[in-house]
Amino acid sequence: MDPFVRRLVERLLDPKAPLSRNRHFATFDNTEGRQALRISRRLKSVHRDLVACRKAGGRSTVQVTRAEDGRVRVELRLEQVDAVRVTVLDEGEFEILKTLGEVG
Repeated sequence: MDPFVRRLVERLLDPKAPLSRNRHFATFDNTEGRQALRISRRLKSVHRDLVACRKAGGRSTVQVTRAEDGRVRVELRLEQVDAVRVTVLDEGEFEILKTLGEVG
């Protein structure tokens, strides 16, 4: 992952001082900015599913499979809603997801 994109994603996901998309419109009005927004939305969604399942009293298990091409397949089993969610991330995205918590 491009270091600039990674830094933007980390700032977008930072709960203490999130980067405002409206205030920094020019930052996100290019290819790297749009990519950072897409990645942050996907990671937020995965994290939100894990947190919601745990808050509802359910359990969730995370199975991580690494491919040779550097991709990481993350399979979430959300027992509360009897669902399975699968997402494929690159190594950098997975590292950021781990910093959000709930993922081992």
